[in-house]
Amino acid sequence: MKIALGCDHGGYELKQFIMKTLEKLGYEYEDFGCYSLESCDYPDFGAAAARAVAEGKCDRGIVICTTGIGISIAANKIKGIRCAHCADCLEAEMTRRHNDANMMAIGAGFTGKNMAERMVEVFLTTEFEGGRHERRVNKMMALEQE
Repeated sequence: MKIALGCDHGGYELKQFIMKTLEKLGYEYEDFGCYSLESCDYPDFGAAAARAVAEGKCDRGIVICTTGIGISIAANKIKGIRCAHCADCLEAEMTRRHNDANMMAIGAGFTGKNMAERMVEVFLTTEFEGGRHERRVNKMMALEQE
């Protein structure tokens, strides 16, 4: 499984930690920026990571900004993306089980390294349950055409 990563300056340090976590867990990743603590705009990097997932170049994505909110909104603007802003492990698990989320957004200003590490592991190892949830995901994705 290959993971797309994106962040702004507020998420840069946590992204660096998550890259080490992915390596430790044996996942391949592609870093779509940003590449420093210099002030930048999260839509650029959230969209780049989301495009990689939507186009099938990466299987899932993790995006990070200070709150996780702005970058999740930006990622969700890309057709085919279901990016969930998660603040804990249960949200990371349930968004995979019930929403088949293909991206997760994390708020670096609110989420510590230990929690982020566990959230990443849960997000990447939890399978979609399908069943009644598949009908709902299909309805959600059909909204893109409206």
